[in-house]
Amino acid sequence: MSEETLSLLQALVFLISLLLLVMRLLRCMQIMGYKSYAEFAVQPNMASSPEVVMSFLLEMSEMVRPKADKEFKRIWDFKREKNGQINGDLDPWDEAYFTGLMKSSAYSLDSLVVASYFPLTQCIEGLKVLVELLFGVTFRSIPLAPGESWHTDVLKMSLYHPEEGDLGYLYLDLNSRTGKYPGCAHFAIKGGRRISETEYQLPVVALVCNFSGSRNSAAVRLNHWEVETLFHEFGHALHSLLSRTDYQHFSGTRVVLDLAETPSNLFEYYAWDYRVLKTFARHYSTGEVIPEKLVESMQGAKKMFAATELQRQIFYALIDQTLFGEQPSSPMDTISVVADLKRRHTSWKHVEGTHWHTRFSHLLNYGAGYYSYLYAKCFAATIWQKICQDDPLSLATGSALRTKFLQHGGAKDPAYLLSDLLGDGILRYRDGGIVPDTTSLCHEMDLVKD
Repeated sequence: MSEETLSLLQALVFLISLLLLVMRLLRCMQIMGYKSYAEFAVQPNMASSPEVVMSFLLEMSEMVRPKADKEFKRIWDFKREKNGQINGDLDPWDEAYFTGLMKSSAYSLDSLVVASYFPLTQCIEGLKVLVELLFGVTFRSIPLAPGESWHTDVLKMSLYHPEEGDLGYLYLDLNSRTGKYPGCAHFAIKGGRRISETEYQLPVVALVCNFSGSRNSAAVRLNHWEVETLFHEFGHALHSLLSRTDYQHFSGTRVVLDLAETPSNLFEYYAWDYRVLKTFARHYSTGEVIPEKLVESMQGAKKMFAATELQRQIFYALIDQTLFGEQPSSPMDTISVVADLKRRHTSWKHVEGTHWHTRFSHLLNYGAGYYSYLYAKCFAATIWQKICQDDPLSLATGSALRTKFLQHGGAKDPAYLLSDLLGDGILRYRDGGIVPDTTSLCHEMDLVKD
């Protein structure tokens, strides 16, 4: 069997599995009194209903479309100029290639040069510096007991506060290897909880990534998107480690789904801020601190096609809500659904005969919840601009994040947590649900907001 045939069979199996899953979920939800799985999944969240989610997504789609269209035209013009064409189509597979060329041309970026400032060992040191400056805590290496580790690559550290003692334990498993869980994720192994007035069960979490390279961490150098991913997952880990709830069920990331991604999105900002990067990003051979001009070029390249990327995320969320939403009486053709949504909500055409969504694993493990990444993007933009941007590494900033947000996990109402941290204006109430204010994100991305 050829590799192409195997790939097609795998996609077909995924598609059939997805259809069967949707049908089973629909039947179960009908038995339980829900019109759809989306209604069942969204009801406990801030949004409270699929209708509120869809209204938010359609608002976002309309808001980002003008700038995304301009970016699309820039890419198209660049392709025609590069290829010496007067006409010619811009195809979906052109995007990554030509945007990469345009970014490199505009900012003279070389991914290998960027990666030379991010040895994995230095990035781990960066996480240590970050928590010490923000929260006044330190990571201490702890020897692993016999049989405690699932692999020799794993490191164990305690998060220690000089007055409060150990706050929790973190396993780091960052190198790729055969047979390992793919991708990057944060796993809560044990949630924190109050045992008695004087005793607290400390949280235990694992941060798992798949950074390629040598088995020797000192020789592994990260692309900046990998650094961003590391900081993203570290935001989840901090949410768990700094949580202090009475009950394990509310510990750390055990919050409503459309709040859960907020700390991780917030800590992505730290991976882009020069004031943070200069504390740990050093050249692997010379020890030179990463140049500020290089970081400015990285930031500029990131913003070049930010509207296109945001539009893509909105498109993904619309697919998710539609597939898990209330279904028509006739069987659903998922390929046609995806094609129609792409035509209506992106600047790019759909390629007939393709079925990209069969590889979109979030449809299985984040069903009807992918919109939460966009909620988090809005919340994080507001938190960064109002709380962190002026002095991102101060103890005052860290204290506000910890005492008003991170330590409460899911034990307090999410609307209260966000309003207490940021004051009025971060939330908008709509048809019995809550949607984020988009002002900060619009300001960050130079989007026009009515």
